[in-house]
Amino acid sequence: MANLRAVMDSEFWDLNQSSPQALDGTARSVPGDPAPLALARSPRTVRPQQLSFLSQAFPLGLIPSFSPGSQKELGSFAIQSFLPGPSSSSWWTGLAWQFRPMKLISGIKKEFTVTDELELPAFKDIAKHVVDKSLYALGLFSQISPTPDTSLLLNLEKHGDRDGRRSKAVFIHRLPNHDITMEAASPDLFLDSKGAYWDAPNTLSLDVASLVSDSGFRYRFGLHRNGGSAEARKRSLSVNTPLALMPGTWAKAAFSFEKSKDLWRVREKNSSRSREEPTQLPPYDIRLKEPHSSVSGIIGAACAAWFGGKKNLNATSETQSFSADLFGSISYTLQHGKFRNDFNDLTRIDARLDVRSAKAFINEAGHLVYGIFKDPINREVNPLASPQLNLIFQQQVAGPVIFRAESRVSINSGHGKLKPHVEDVLYGLSYSFRMLQSGKILAWYSPNRKEAMVELRVFEF
Repeated sequence: MANLRAVMDSEFWDLNQSSPQALDGTARSVPGDPAPLALARSPRTVRPQQLSFLSQAFPLGLIPSFSPGSQKELGSFAIQSFLPGPSSSSWWTGLAWQFRPMKLISGIKKEFTVTDELELPAFKDIAKHVVDKSLYALGLFSQISPTPDTSLLLNLEKHGDRDGRRSKAVFIHRLPNHDITMEAASPDLFLDSKGAYWDAPNTLSLDVASLVSDSGFRYRFGLHRNGGSAEARKRSLSVNTPLALMPGTWAKAAFSFEKSKDLWRVREKNSSRSREEPTQLPPYDIRLKEPHSSVSGIIGAACAAWFGGKKNLNATSETQSFSADLFGSISYTLQHGKFRNDFNDLTRIDARLDVRSAKAFINEAGHLVYGIFKDPINREVNPLASPQLNLIFQQQVAGPVIFRAESRVSINSGHGKLKPHVEDVLYGLSYSFRMLQSGKILAWYSPNRKEAMVELRVFEF
């Protein structure tokens, strides 16, 4: 089913989105923004392990990606790869690197153009383009796992086209019924719902999340500290700093109840077969093996408190020291096919309606009712008041290949009328591996961000 807990998770700081702008392949979602689309959510497998696997599937071990560079001449096309280092059963190290060839190609081409037709450009003229540091990015990664339930991931990366280095540490410990996550980054990279990137000077966060119980109850709480005011990567971006990225310390807590009900489901038969009956191949993905139709819902509450820090004069509004609200989502899933045969064996549609703020939604509904009987008032609409519809369409192309399209549509109210607005769209193409049970290589493209990326996703929707 579509991720029901997306609204709850989007209020915290540990919700990562996939991004080719960083060598670790992630950027944090801005808390309070709409939940990112499922394709945009970062996979559980860390980027170095993805690159190590993908290098076996791509020629010369080079994995392509697309993302606008900080300089126009760098272009958007880049290639990445991973060099494994020393390792043991409980730790590993490796070096990830990235190369942007467009500036090098245009620079060498220019050398041949300006040189006399009877002469070739000098070696040093070409070499200066090859050693241009803005073409490269390097990242050193290391993961230590002293126990099966504990891991520490460290990475340090340097992009030649940007000043400074980026360092990050992530500590994860799994308890029987809880997950504990601690993160520190300097600077930290955030990605808002409009596709804009923000650099926060330094951040520190702690998050404790419970596992979903049999009753559907779940809770989580966390602390987050911003050590400075975040800055937009695009200097020309004339938008205010998001409230969640203001300097100071935030404390958040939330709980939810979720339920799911199958309207119908074709269960896979586990009975033994006769010798005359041919052996049936397993599905390409065990999570897509049963045709079904289901509905599910979640309702919960969240509260947040802000401590200290300096007021940010560029903030969109005053920061409230304490806030509390209700949220909810309802989703529907329809799947045809078992994703076992090579053709016409999977069509799936998922729809999820999110209400991020019950307080803002009820307030806006009151204004709409008032506008029916009297002239509507021109006013600024609270973005939290708009319900959002997330749609996912999946269609088998051939064999293990699936085409996937996702969109997020907000239902805005203006001048007393409800108007749908498409906020984001993502397209993806995946290749599933039977031997991984639920693993696939996924290539996605974001028209809004003008970015594309190839990833490995295992046991994920």
